[in-house]
Amino acid sequence: MATNGRIDVHAHSMSPAYRAGIEAIGGIIRTPDWSPELALQHMDRHGIATGILSLSTPGTFLGDSAKAIELAKRVNDEHAGYIKSRPDRFGAFGTLPLPDVDSACKEIARALDDLKMDGIGLLANYEGVYLGQPEFDPVLAELDKRKAVVLIHPNNHPTTHEIKKTISAGIGNFLAEFLFDTTRAAMNLIFNDALHRFPNIRWILCHSGGTLPFIAWRIGEIAERQMNGAPWDTQYPSPYMSRHKFKITREDFLADVGQFYFETALSSGRQPLATTKEIAQPERILFGSDWPYCPDDMTDDMIKARQDSGLFDAAQQVAIDRGNAEKLFPRLAS
Repeated sequence: MATNGRIDVHAHSMSPAYRAGIEAIGGIIRTPDWSPELALQHMDRHGIATGILSLSTPGTFLGDSAKAIELAKRVNDEHAGYIKSRPDRFGAFGTLPLPDVDSACKEIARALDDLKMDGIGLLANYEGVYLGQPEFDPVLAELDKRKAVVLIHPNNHPTTHEIKKTISAGIGNFLAEFLFDTTRAAMNLIFNDALHRFPNIRWILCHSGGTLPFIAWRIGEIAERQMNGAPWDTQYPSPYMSRHKFKITREDFLADVGQFYFETALSSGRQPLATTKEIAQPERILFGSDWPYCPDDMTDDMIKARQDSGLFDAAQQVAIDRGNAEKLFPRLAS
C-alpha cells in the first residue's frame, strides 16, 4: 500500500465486543461482516491507506448505563489494539457511554489521554437529545480542552418509530432520516452557540452534513431578513442570536456553517458535492466510505462520482482524499 493512499474518516467497525453487545439485545441493526483483515482488504481494493474506525448507530448505550460504560471501554480497547498492531493502517474515534455525561467525560480522558486515539465519535442525538443542548456541555468542555477532532454520525431518533407509521414502509430511516438527524445536530450546535463557546473542537459532519449545505442559504436569509427583531427575538430565542444582538447577516451564518468539516460518504455525486463546495472551505472536505454498511461497489461509485464531477481539480482531489485529513491527524502525514 502506497503511503499516499486515501484517509477514510468514515470507516465503521463491528468489533467483537460491539457485535456481542448488539446481538445481546436482539440484533436491532445489521451486523455486517467485519474484521481487521476484511477491512484491510477493502482498503487495499480502494486505495485507502488508513481507515479511522468508529461506531455507527446505536453506539454503546443499549438501554443500560452500566453496560454502556463497560461496552465503551471494551470497544475503545479493541480499537486501540488495532491501531497498535497497524498504526499506519488504522486510526479510531473513541466511543463514549452517552447519555451518561460523567462517565463520558471519564472515557474521553481514557480514550484521548491514555489510549491516544485520534478523536471522538459522537452520535447526533442521544435518547432524543441533540448535541449542543446544555446537558452535554461538560462533554464538549473536555473535548474543547483537548482540541479534539469529533465525528458526528447520525442516530435514530425516538420519533423515528412513530414516523414509520405514517410513511411508506419502503422509506428506511437510512434514506432520509439520517440526513435530517445530522442537520438537526449541526443547527443545534450553531444556535446554542456551542461553536463559539467551544472553539477548539474540530467537528466533522458525516454525509456532507446531511441537508445542511442545501438549507444553509435559506437559514441565513431568514436570520438576516426576519429574525433581526421583534417578534422573532422572543418567539425564537437562542444563545447564538442573542450574542449577535439579533443583528446577523447571511454571510455571518454561512461563515459559521463553514467551520464544520464535511466528509463525503454517500454524498459524492455532482449534485450534493456542488452544494457542499458552496459552503465548505476547500480544505474542510474529507473522504469517507461508510464501509462495511456501504458495500465495496458503493465505494467504487463514490470515488468515481467525485472524480467525474468536474468540481475539483487534481490538487483538490488529492487534498480531499488525503491532504485535508493529514492536517487534522498529523500522525498520518506522509
